[in-house]
Amino acid sequence: MRRTGYAAIAVIALFGTGASGQTRPEAVEAPSMSTNGIPGAGGNYVGSDHCVLCHDAEAAQFSKTVHARLKAERPGQIVGCEMCHGPGKAHADYYESGAPDTRSANEKRLYAFRGNPTENSSRCMRCHITSRDEREFDRSIHARHAVDCNQCHAAHLLDPASRPLRNTVAAAQQTFFSVPLLPEETRWLHNSLLRKPQPDLCAACHGNVLAQFALPTHHRVPEGAMKCTDCHNTHGTSNRAMLRQAGWETCVQCHVEKRGPFVFEHSAVKVEGCIICHTPHGSVNRMLLVRREERFLCLSCHVDPVAANVPHGRLGFQTRGDCTRCHSVIHGSNFNVDFLN
Repeated sequence: MRRTGYAAIAVIALFGTGASGQTRPEAVEAPSMSTNGIPGAGGNYVGSDHCVLCHDAEAAQFSKTVHARLKAERPGQIVGCEMCHGPGKAHADYYESGAPDTRSANEKRLYAFRGNPTENSSRCMRCHITSRDEREFDRSIHARHAVDCNQCHAAHLLDPASRPLRNTVAAAQQTFFSVPLLPEETRWLHNSLLRKPQPDLCAACHGNVLAQFALPTHHRVPEGAMKCTDCHNTHGTSNRAMLRQAGWETCVQCHVEKRGPFVFEHSAVKVEGCIICHTPHGSVNRMLLVRREERFLCLSCHVDPVAANVPHGRLGFQTRGDCTRCHSVIHGSNFNVDFLN
């Protein structure tokens, strides 16, 4: 009975850990940041309570976000609606005076994030530049392609731009094997205030990557078990393809059995990373290999029969089967320099 109980606990722990690792509805938690709110200047600011009088729907959504919980870190510091939209006194006085509702005249009195991408992002970067994950945004590939913050994020979900313009056809994997979808507001609040769920939002620009996820062997992004931001920092890094960590470190966050360190390491992994053998998004080959036949993949490096890294003679290469029949621990070994099992 005691052994049965221990076995049951072990099975529950194993599958419980696997389940929590496979489905992560929350976005990657960003490091803490400092609130660089605008210092109060004269009587140009009226406070968020005044905004609620007209913008009650936006205020109801905004109140649920982390932005609404920000506190002034210095006396007289402006937080809330006017921290992003600018001084609201002229805007409020215009409507309270009974003037006609002419949007072209009134929008000049309040910043509505309809400027150029650099100007729009600068409003967000007042605070987010203090975050380790977001401080590189101005030098990121997204910023260089004129993508600003509010093209991906919505401070209040009622923004019309956050609603899809047309219905899209989902991939087969996403249709048959996806995890249950969260309610839209819950999804928005727990995924960095994104306008649309991943990967739909990313696929709006990266259609070529979406096509790769429809291939037979792929990382389980369409099914909802992974997200693009599990591997990539969309706000920019100094790593290739905006990976969260350099080289193979991003991959071994999940593939921990390949981490090592090993006494005898495969040098190709350390120099080029996992992508020298594997295609990260999707492939028609098993194990996401870049070549259909594994032995041809190995021969792309181990090609010179007289080189030190090719111990076989010119006629000694096997014509059938895979190299890993013998070199089975190809990612690294603690016992054999040739990765023999």
